[in-house]
Amino acid sequence: MRQGTHVIRRAVSATAPERALASDHETPREKKPFMNTISIEATDGSGRFSAFVAEPPHKPAGAVVVIQEIFGVNAAMRETCAFLADLGFIAVCPDLFWRIEPGIDLTDKTEAEWKRAFELFQGFDQAKGIEDLKATLAAARKLPGCNGRAGTIGYCLGGRLAFMMAEKSDADINISYYGVGLDSLIGELDALRAPLVVHIADRDEYFPAEGRAKVDAAVRGNRLVHAYHYDADHAFARVKGVHWDGRSAAIANGRSAEALVAALG
Repeated sequence: MRQGTHVIRRAVSATAPERALASDHETPREKKPFMNTISIEATDGSGRFSAFVAEPPHKPAGAVVVIQEIFGVNAAMRETCAFLADLGFIAVCPDLFWRIEPGIDLTDKTEAEWKRAFELFQGFDQAKGIEDLKATLAAARKLPGCNGRAGTIGYCLGGRLAFMMAEKSDADINISYYGVGLDSLIGELDALRAPLVVHIADRDEYFPAEGRAKVDAAVRGNRLVHAYHYDADHAFARVKGVHWDGRSAAIANGRSAEALVAALG
């Protein structure tokens, strides 16, 4: 039975990674993003899942649902939320692996973590993930201080899910960073009703050149889609990641910021 979306907010006591995150974004006290977690009810009645939230100092503001990579809601995702809050948005990053194991927090630094991340990816139900993202989108719009507009931004696995949200949800904008297997999703592009920004890495080992070419051909001439290419590896915008590319990340993040401001206010 489908249930309504309810949000429970609780403040977060700073963990060591979050204290480090705060120091990375050191600003005057009154301008720091406020970070906490909320609890969201799954629409299929199977339980509740948590979402990390970073709020901007000034509201009302638009909301951005940040869609995780295969490493969970880790330090990179939390720092991305802080960056979006610094841009003036309410950033909400749900734990999409909660049905498998809640609280996954991995890095891309060790072979063991990569192995575990791929196990999680293989066991992840993307259809359920989309339902959880829709629930998060609805919850984000109801957060105190939200102006009622909300979009998504996703990375890697999240980049694929953001592309899917563009086709399957009422998000006001969707932004996909180096999404995997996007060529398998192009058949539903006619369903787009809001802007979709696609950041494509031209040296992406997880998304072959033929797949990238199919996406380019499919979106050509679609006024709602803006696809950009970067001479970079997969995960070029993963904060402190092994494939971080400062130039490509800065250009992509600037384009994302401009699109978010236009769509969300």
